[in-house]
Amino acid sequence: MNLKHTVGAIALLGLAAGAGAQEMLVKIGHTGPLSGPQAFSGKDNENGARLAVEELNAKPITVAGKKLKFELLSEDDQGDPKAGVTVAQKLADNGVKFVVGPYNSGVAMPASRVYNDAGMVVSTVATNPKITQQGYKNLFRVNASDTQLGAKMALYTANELKLKTVAVIDDRTAFGQGLAEEFKKQARQSGLAVAGHEFTTDKSFDFTAILTKLKTKKVDAIFFGGYAPQGAPMARQMKQLGINAKLLGGDTICTPEMGKLGGPAVGDNVLCVQGGALLEKAAAGPAFKAKFKKRFNADPDVYAAAYYDAVQMYAASMQKTNSVDPAKVGADISANSYKGVTGTYAFDGKGDMKQSPVTIYTFKNGQPAPIASF
Repeated sequence: MNLKHTVGAIALLGLAAGAGAQEMLVKIGHTGPLSGPQAFSGKDNENGARLAVEELNAKPITVAGKKLKFELLSEDDQGDPKAGVTVAQKLADNGVKFVVGPYNSGVAMPASRVYNDAGMVVSTVATNPKITQQGYKNLFRVNASDTQLGAKMALYTANELKLKTVAVIDDRTAFGQGLAEEFKKQARQSGLAVAGHEFTTDKSFDFTAILTKLKTKKVDAIFFGGYAPQGAPMARQMKQLGINAKLLGGDTICTPEMGKLGGPAVGDNVLCVQGGALLEKAAAGPAFKAKFKKRFNADPDVYAAAYYDAVQMYAASMQKTNSVDPAKVGADISANSYKGVTGTYAFDGKGDMKQSPVTIYTFKNGQPAPIASF
């Protein structure tokens, strides 16, 4: 009896091993700020990637005769360049070949070298143009760059708002500085007078001295290159100082967190620009918002859909190439296009999107409200 039971057990183990052999694990890495003042964005991005992974596992795809099982490995890079490099090496050491993130340009710049050296495919929303100028062939930007965001906000300021004089503040991060410089360059080309360019940090919360200085210049608008945790108190302090200028910014202040932190000081006086056309008007946009809300009990924020699309884009290329080899998947992404929730992803030789419309937002009842897409 014992021998019989043993033989039976071995047979069952053999069947289990055989079944397991038909399944292939694909690790998807996520890197973003999951702690600190930008954690709301990092978690939202992670949730976008997680939703895609869960959907792919619920309706598995087959590659090279094996069912793919996706696993999300999410790491907190704290929005810090050094931590981002450590996270990149950790993901590489764990056998990850496909990454979504980083969120911050200052993290993406140094971390991208680690990812490139490890032969990984990366989709980032970090916007500094220098990121894709490094020559890494499997690095893709899945949204508009600072060149597009900053320039189009300047064009809107000149052509639609009809303002005359602006000032610029940036937080000295790779993102904030790059965005501010692109705005300033286009502003001057569009005939706007740039009355001053001041500097702060992404850790500051008191902007009274800077704003008091700019108040004397009677500017029509202040463009802030930085993030919502700084943008919101800046809006409050502008109101306290009686500065009636518009507060302008990029995609990182186009978030409900801006309204939440800024309260009554954030309304139609604040305008921001975000990559992509309106999610509500995209064919798959409303369905994505509904399933995201059902899964996470929250509305998707700025880039949840882009992270979702990036994971689905990887899976689609795996099916198309019948391979999980990152070199083959990356080559397919480079050469072809993928239609996602937010639009069609097609990339130029540097890894930037060939076409990336932007949307201008203001705030109503603490929420970003779209004004125009172009």
